[in-house]
Amino acid sequence: MHRVINSAILYFGTPVVLVSSLNKDGSANLAPMSSAWWLGSRCVLGFGARSKTPQNILRTGECVLNLPSAAQAGMVDRLALTTASNPVPEMKIKRGYRHEPDKFGLSGFTSTPSERVQPPRARECPVHLEATLKHAHPIAAESDDLRGRLIALEVQIERVHVDPAFSWTGTRTASILTNGGR
Repeated sequence: MHRVINSAILYFGTPVVLVSSLNKDGSANLAPMSSAWWLGSRCVLGFGARSKTPQNILRTGECVLNLPSAAQAGMVDRLALTTASNPVPEMKIKRGYRHEPDKFGLSGFTSTPSERVQPPRARECPVHLEATLKHAHPIAAESDDLRGRLIALEVQIERVHVDPAFSWTGTRTASILTNGGR
């Protein structure tokens, strides 16, 4: 039997996406997020609007969506509670965040050049999706404390790189197989 709950926020996680983008100084940023949904060759990414990653994507119009495997969870976890923002915003300090200028180095992922966009790919991830920004959708919140703090970025997938250990079918659609949890 289901029960009714009251929740301050609804958050149903999707698989983690490591979003690489370029900071203002040209350095690479790598940030985990799990608010992504796909429709055809587009992806909608949900962010806190004041975070460094959406700021970078809005400024440059580019990013790479790196899809890590379950075996890379430890590498992804090393990025938890880190930010490229310097100084670290007060609200993030209260939540335990710290500034990390080299997220690729910290995580153990290797930065490798992209073909169609400037941000690098995370070489070890089995899937890389090079993307360009198509639309930004500010999210209106019911409460004043969240107003202006959420944004959905709609990106167009421009190039897909898939590890040869995975298989896919068709020429217009890709179906990634888990290959035994690799």
